Amino acid sequence: MTTVFSKEEKAALRAAAAEAKAAKLGADLQAACEAAIADMSGTDQELAQILHDLVREHTSLSAKTWYGMPAYANADGKVIVFFQSSAKFKVRYATIGFQPDASLDEGNLWPTSFAVTKLSKDDQAHLVELLKKATS
Repeated sequence: MTTVFSKEEKAALRAAAAEAKAAKLGADLQAACEAAIADMSGTDQELAQILHDLVREHTSLSAKTWYGMPAYANADGKVIVFFQSSAKFKVRYATIGFQPDASLDEGNLWPTSFAVTKLSKDDQAHLVELLKKATS
């Protein structure tokens, strides 16, 4: 079976390889995250910045990039939460996702990613609750 990656998927794979190399060389991962946000536009940039601010204010996670997108890792370097812009894969919504090391387990079924088109104050409060739970 032949797997064919889209142009966007190939770019994400190249970004991941470059991020790994940069991390080994001691790159400023916070600056890389902030640059990834700055490279976005419109709603994507606004949503990514809100998530960035909430993570910084309410968790001890460290900013970095993951497949070229803003992400936040625990002390072990494992990504806990990430942002994926709608423009990245040409979809109608951005995604805020949580990785397996996030402590969100709730019974046998729980959400690990959310489609996002805007973040109201109530949405932000809910996101803060999720971030706190994910890092507990």
